[in-house]
Amino acid sequence: MPAPVPMKPVMPPPFPNMPMRPWPPPMMSGARVIEVSGHGEIQAAPDLATLEIAIETHAPSADRAAGLNGALAEKVREALKPRLGDKGTMWTGGYSLSPDYSEPSGGKPTVTRYTAENSITIQTSELGLIGPMIDAAIGAGANRINALNYSLRADSKAHSEAIAKAAHDAQTQASALADALGVKLGPLIKASTEAEIRPVPLARFAAATEMANVQTPIAPGEVTVPATVSLTYGID
Repeated sequence: MPAPVPMKPVMPPPFPNMPMRPWPPPMMSGARVIEVSGHGEIQAAPDLATLEIAIETHAPSADRAAGLNGALAEKVREALKPRLGDKGTMWTGGYSLSPDYSEPSGGKPTVTRYTAENSITIQTSELGLIGPMIDAAIGAGANRINALNYSLRADSKAHSEAIAKAAHDAQTQASALADALGVKLGPLIKASTEAEIRPVPLARFAAATEMANVQTPIAPGEVTVPATVSLTYGID
């Protein structure tokens, strides 16, 4: 009985109206390329401040801690409203109520009190309001400033400048690398970028008792806008 004749594989027909493309793609067919990443940073004056104020209370029972906290938080809000006016926004940033335990050696942990915390977040473009807002909050009973960050509201110009600086750095690197290798840069095959504002944080503030009767001086620094540009060139 004759041996069966092996069948030749049959390639499926291409889809209609679809152009044939080379396989593998150009980047996978041994094409010679140079890949570089450039970096750039722009310093810009901030135009937006975000302040987080905390009110913390303690009591033997949960309902007492929550009640004290709610009354004190409302007092702080009422002190801040006339100073902020229509120059920004204010909202509840977070709320927590939890038991505090004592852990005697060899004994069973027991609840000693409850802690309630309410945070108020303020955002404003009037940077000069931050110091007076902190003083007003502390005067009304707030006992902690969780955070103060400065950033940019309209950041497109700073982003563009940082990206342009990073792109120039990448192009310079590509030219230098091509010269060092004795090759000639070909067409730009791929380009990508990342740019992210780096906010300016201020240190966490101390308890209210340490700042009583003292005006809080606040001087924001500059915001850093870093960018990275990655370029891929063909080489001849």
